[in-house]
Amino acid sequence: MRNKDTKMKNLAILAPKITTIPIVGSSDSFPVRRIYCIGRNYADHTIEMGGNPDRESPFFFQKNSNNADSSGEFPYPTETNDVHYEVELTIALKSGGKNITEENANSHIFGYAVGLDMTRRDLQSEMKALRRPWEIGKSFERSAPIGEITRFEEVGYMDSGLIELKVNGNVKQTGDLNQMIWKVPEIIAYLSRFYDIDGGDLIMSGTPAGVGPVVKGDQIVASVKDLPDLKILVV
Repeated sequence: MRNKDTKMKNLAILAPKITTIPIVGSSDSFPVRRIYCIGRNYADHTIEMGGNPDRESPFFFQKNSNNADSSGEFPYPTETNDVHYEVELTIALKSGGKNITEENANSHIFGYAVGLDMTRRDLQSEMKALRRPWEIGKSFERSAPIGEITRFEEVGYMDSGLIELKVNGNVKQTGDLNQMIWKVPEIIAYLSRFYDIDGGDLIMSGTPAGVGPVVKGDQIVASVKDLPDLKILVV
């Protein structure tokens, strides 16, 4: 949970800038605390990545809070020749805790957004082959483009609806939220067993099949039913 000591202390250097995401219909913005990503949460994508689509326990990795970006541009990253898109329903939390029950999970949701888990696939694959952590393939500058956040009160619990990604007008990924192996309340409850989740956390809930590479100049449009599209130019 958050540190309750609110007394200001002298800082040896300037405090890091807080990453924020715009909110639909509001001048307020959402401050990002942590980014959790669930892997292989759609059966077809699990098969696509060489995994077993049976309902095994979910697994998570993290991106850094300052990897989130709402600028509309994605700079092609360094040290890679194979960057992939992954469209994901992203859950924004307003509160959290430890050992949250599935029944209470929705009460912690602030809202939802369309997100992209951009991946240096060649570096991720290299780390997998060496049985090392994936961070170099997943956690890099602006690797988590996020669209505007729509409040929970406006869309309710999102358990079905089209999720899709187009590159230069061509559909590359398409699926339905009802195809998620682990549903949103289950993800929140499971995650809270291992972490003290809290307001400001973003949870990227997995991607359908069809992931693939991008090059400079590509126009990406990622969408989830009832949420604003996320439009990205690869530069």
